[in-house]
Amino acid sequence: MTDTACTHLDQIQVTALPPSPLGCEECLKMGSRWLHLRMCLNCGKIGCCDSSPMKHATAHANESGHALIRSAEPGEDWAWCYVDEVAFEAPPEEPAASGSVGSS
Repeated sequence: MTDTACTHLDQIQVTALPPSPLGCEECLKMGSRWLHLRMCLNCGKIGCCDSSPMKHATAHANESGHALIRSAEPGEDWAWCYVDEVAFEAPPEEPAASGSVGSS
């Protein structure tokens, strides 16, 4: 997707999307709305995109230091590094370990 390389690929720990995410974890807790979903590639947390009012995916990255997200939208296979500000093809999905996706 780009000529610039992400320097944080070694931080990827979760690649499998949940079968069908219910929505942004934080928006669901507070009764807010979201537009598109993103998944943290470090811990699997599902958050909302920067076009959503609460921007929970970016907030999670800022609070946790987790640099990488992927789109959690059906048919989309891109990922983003917040630190390097570079998009890249999402890594292939591997089966999630029991209880690891969205458990933080």
